[in-house]
Amino acid sequence: MRGTPQQIIDKYTQLARDAFLGNDRVAAENFQQHAEHYARLLAEAQRDVEEKRQQSEQANRERQQQKQRERDERDKAREDQKARQEAPQPGDAGASAEVVDTGGGDSGLVETPEMKPKRSSGRRKPKAAASEASEPAPGGAPEAAE
Repeated sequence: MRGTPQQIIDKYTQLARDAFLGNDRVAAENFQQHAEHYARLLAEAQRDVEEKRQQSEQANRERQQQKQRERDERDKAREDQKARQEAPQPGDAGASAEVVDTGGGDSGLVETPEMKPKRSSGRRKPKAAASEASEPAPGGAPEAAE
């Protein structure tokens, strides 16, 4: 037999009909059984095709979901990177960050020369000379410098 399963089924069905019309019940039953056989084969083939189609659709959905997750992760990474680039970085010349001294307490930072208070550019007077100028020593005698 040549042709698609449906064509073969149709052919045997037609042969069974012709045999019934010719009063040949044995041949008609034989052709009918052949038609039913091919109908079962066709139904099984269609089930297999449907299962494969469903599996293929499921695999496609999973691939699409995976691609979407990857796109979302890339977009989030780009947004995070953009936010980091737009945020002022410590030590930037253009940054307008204000440094606030909380006064006292250990902040855990290392003290650098830039953090120390600046001294006046003039020379300091010795302590003895400074104390003489502000208050005379008792008894009129100058105190020895320590």
